[in-house]
Amino acid sequence: MSKEALPTRADYKVFYPISTRWSDNDIYGHVNNVAYYAYFDTVANRYLIEEGGLDISDATIVGYVVSSGCEYHAPIAYPESVEAGLRVDRLGNSSVQYGIAIFREGEQVAAAHGYFVHVFVERAENRSVPIPKNLRAALERL
Repeated sequence: MSKEALPTRADYKVFYPISTRWSDNDIYGHVNNVAYYAYFDTVANRYLIEEGGLDISDATIVGYVVSSGCEYHAPIAYPESVEAGLRVDRLGNSSVQYGIAIFREGEQVAAAHGYFVHVFVERAENRSVPIPKNLRAALERL
Protein backbone atom coordinates (compact mmCIF):
# COMPACT_ATOMS: atom_id res chain seq x y z
CA MET A 1 0.00 0.00 0.00
CA SER A 2 1.45 3.39 -0.99
CA LYS A 3 1.48 6.22 1.51
CA GLU A 4 -0.12 9.43 0.27
CA ALA A 5 2.10 12.51 0.39
CA LEU A 6 1.36 14.93 3.21
CA PRO A 7 0.04 18.39 2.26
CA THR A 8 2.55 21.20 1.99
CA ARG A 9 2.20 24.97 2.04
CA ALA A 10 2.23 25.00 -1.77
CA ASP A 11 -1.18 23.24 -1.68
CA TYR A 12 -2.93 26.23 -0.02
CA LYS A 13 -3.67 29.78 -1.17
CA VAL A 14 -4.21 31.81 2.03
CA PHE A 15 -2.61 31.53 5.47
CA TYR A 16 -3.66 32.81 8.88
CA PRO A 17 -1.70 32.68 12.14
CA ILE A 18 -3.30 30.88 15.07
CA SER A 19 -2.11 31.12 18.65
CA THR A 20 -2.53 27.92 20.57
CA ARG A 21 -4.01 28.33 24.04
CA TRP A 22 -3.25 26.59 27.30
CA SER A 23 -6.75 25.12 27.23
CA ASP A 24 -6.09 23.54 23.79
CA ASN A 25 -3.72 21.00 25.36
CA ASP A 26 -5.09 17.74 26.65
CA ILE A 27 -3.86 15.41 29.37
CA TYR A 28 -1.36 13.91 26.90
CA GLY A 29 0.40 17.25 26.53
CA HIS A 30 -0.60 18.16 22.98
CA VAL A 31 -3.43 20.03 21.28
CA ASN A 32 -6.58 17.94 21.53
CA ASN A 33 -8.26 16.87 18.30
CA VAL A 34 -11.33 18.97 19.11
CA ALA A 35 -9.27 22.17 18.96
CA TYR A 36 -8.37 21.53 15.32
CA TYR A 37 -12.04 21.82 14.37
CA ALA A 38 -12.20 25.19 16.14
CA TYR A 39 -9.13 26.25 14.14
CA PHE A 40 -10.86 25.16 10.91
CA ASP A 41 -14.01 27.11 11.81
CA THR A 42 -11.97 30.19 12.71
CA VAL A 43 -9.99 30.18 9.47
CA ALA A 44 -12.96 29.66 7.13
CA ASN A 45 -15.05 32.33 8.83
CA ARG A 46 -12.18 34.81 9.07
CA TYR A 47 -11.73 34.54 5.32
CA LEU A 48 -15.46 35.03 4.68
CA ILE A 49 -15.56 38.05 6.99
CA GLU A 50 -12.40 39.73 5.70
CA GLU A 51 -12.58 38.85 2.00
CA GLY A 52 -16.29 38.27 1.40
CA GLY A 53 -17.82 40.85 3.72
CA LEU A 54 -19.78 38.31 5.78
CA ASP A 55 -21.56 40.02 8.67
CA ILE A 56 -21.82 37.21 11.24
CA SER A 57 -24.13 39.23 13.48
CA ASP A 58 -26.69 40.60 11.04
CA ALA A 59 -26.39 38.75 7.72
CA THR A 60 -29.61 37.17 6.51
CA ILE A 61 -27.57 34.38 4.87
CA VAL A 62 -24.97 32.49 6.90
CA GLY A 63 -22.86 29.35 6.52
CA TYR A 64 -23.65 26.28 8.64
CA VAL A 65 -21.13 23.51 9.06
CA VAL A 66 -22.59 20.23 7.82
CA SER A 67 -19.49 18.05 7.55
CA SER A 68 -15.86 18.06 8.62
CA GLY A 69 -12.90 15.75 8.96
CA CYS A 70 -9.27 15.88 10.00
CA GLU A 71 -6.17 13.72 9.68
CA TYR A 72 -3.37 14.20 12.20
CA HIS A 73 0.27 13.78 11.22
CA ALA A 74 2.36 15.36 13.99
CA PRO A 75 1.43 16.72 17.41
CA ILE A 76 1.43 20.41 18.25
CA ALA A 77 1.26 21.84 21.74
CA TYR A 78 0.77 25.08 23.60
CA PRO A 79 2.61 27.52 23.41
CA GLU A 80 3.44 26.81 19.74
CA SER A 81 2.37 29.26 17.09
CA VAL A 82 0.76 27.63 14.09
CA GLU A 83 -0.54 28.74 10.73
CA ALA A 84 -3.62 27.52 8.93
CA GLY A 85 -3.65 27.15 5.15
CA LEU A 86 -6.98 27.55 3.36
CA ARG A 87 -8.22 26.60 -0.11
CA VAL A 88 -11.52 25.67 -1.78
CA ASP A 89 -11.78 22.03 -2.79
CA ARG A 90 -15.33 22.20 -4.17
CA LEU A 91 -17.67 25.12 -4.82
CA GLY A 92 -21.32 24.29 -5.38
CA ASN A 93 -24.50 26.33 -5.71
CA SER A 94 -25.24 26.55 -1.99
CA SER A 95 -22.21 24.88 -0.43
CA VAL A 96 -18.44 25.03 -0.31
CA GLN A 97 -15.89 22.46 0.82
CA TYR A 98 -12.71 24.01 2.16
CA GLY A 99 -9.39 22.25 2.41
CA ILE A 100 -7.55 23.36 5.55
CA ALA A 101 -4.16 22.42 6.92
CA ILE A 102 -2.40 23.29 10.15
CA PHE A 103 1.33 23.99 9.96
CA ARG A 104 3.85 24.67 12.67
CA GLU A 105 5.08 28.20 12.13
CA GLY A 106 7.60 28.16 9.30
CA GLU A 107 7.29 24.42 8.52
CA GLN A 108 6.47 23.25 4.99
CA VAL A 109 4.63 20.00 5.76
CA ALA A 110 1.24 19.99 7.52
CA ALA A 111 0.92 18.73 11.07
CA ALA A 112 -2.77 18.07 10.28
CA HIS A 113 -5.13 18.58 7.38
CA GLY A 114 -8.78 18.14 6.65
CA TYR A 115 -11.94 19.57 5.22
CA PHE A 116 -14.86 21.66 6.34
CA VAL A 117 -18.20 22.07 4.50
CA HIS A 118 -20.43 25.12 4.78
CA VAL A 119 -23.99 25.14 3.45
CA PHE A 120 -25.37 28.64 3.12
CA VAL A 121 -28.80 29.14 4.60
CA GLU A 122 -31.27 31.93 5.04
CA ARG A 123 -31.08 32.50 8.78
CA ALA A 124 -34.80 33.20 9.34
CA GLU A 125 -36.10 30.30 7.23
CA ASN A 126 -33.26 27.90 8.06
CA ARG A 127 -33.11 26.53 4.50
CA SER A 128 -30.32 26.42 1.97
CA VAL A 129 -29.94 29.18 -0.59
CA PRO A 130 -27.40 30.01 -3.30
CA ILE A 131 -24.10 31.41 -2.04
CA PRO A 132 -24.34 35.23 -2.05
CA LYS A 133 -22.39 36.90 -4.88
CA ASN A 134 -19.89 38.66 -2.62
CA LEU A 135 -19.04 35.41 -0.81
CA ARG A 136 -18.91 33.40 -4.04
CA ALA A 137 -16.50 35.92 -5.55
CA ALA A 138 -14.22 35.60 -2.50
CA LEU A 139 -14.42 31.79 -2.60
CA GLU A 140 -13.64 31.70 -6.32
CA ARG A 141 -10.36 33.52 -5.57
CA LEU A 142 -9.30 30.49 -3.54
